[in-house]
Amino acid sequence: MASSMISSAVVAPYATPAQTTMVAPFTGLKSASAFPGRKVENDITSLASNGGKVQCMQVWPPRNRKKFETLSYLPTLNDQQLIKEIEYLLRKGWVPCLEFSITGGFVFREHNRSPGYYDGRYWTMWKLPMFGCTDPVQVMKELEEVKKEYPDAFVRIIGFDNRRQVQCISFIAYKPPGF
Repeated sequence: MASSMISSAVVAPYATPAQTTMVAPFTGLKSASAFPGRKVENDITSLASNGGKVQCMQVWPPRNRKKFETLSYLPTLNDQQLIKEIEYLLRKGWVPCLEFSITGGFVFREHNRSPGYYDGRYWTMWKLPMFGCTDPVQVMKELEEVKKEYPDAFVRIIGFDNRRQVQCISFIAYKPPGF
C-alpha cells in the first residue's frame, strides 16, 4: 500500500543544467507547448488565447452618443425585440412599468458636486406599475400611448421584483428623433 502512494514526480530528483535554462515559449494566456499541434497565426485575433478566436469590438464612441441603460450600446430595439425583452421580464415574474424623461434622459451633475450624486437619475413614471400584467402587447400599447403623448421624451421600460422590492431590469424603449 505504501508503494502506491509514491509520486511519479520523485523519479528524477536532479535536473540537468540544460533543463534549468530551458523556458517554454509563452504567448497570450496559455503556453503554446501545451498544445503542440496548434499552428500560431500572426493576426490580431490570435494574440489573446482564451480557447477561441477573439473578435475585436469597437468601444462606445464618447462624442455625440450618450449612454443610457444596460442595453444602450445596442442599436435601437425594434418592436419584436422589445416584445422579447418584455416577455423575459414577465417570465421572471417582474412587474413592468414605463418611465419617461423630457429633460434629456441623461445622468448629469448640475446641483451638487458631492461624490455619488447625479441629477437625471429619476424619471417620471407613466401611470402606475402594471401589476398583474401577463401580456407583452399590453406594455407595447402603453408604450405607444406615452410616445403619442410625449414624442420628444425618452421612454424606458423597467421591471420590478415585488418580492425583493428592487428594480431588476431597465432598458430604453424609445428615443426621440435625433438620438
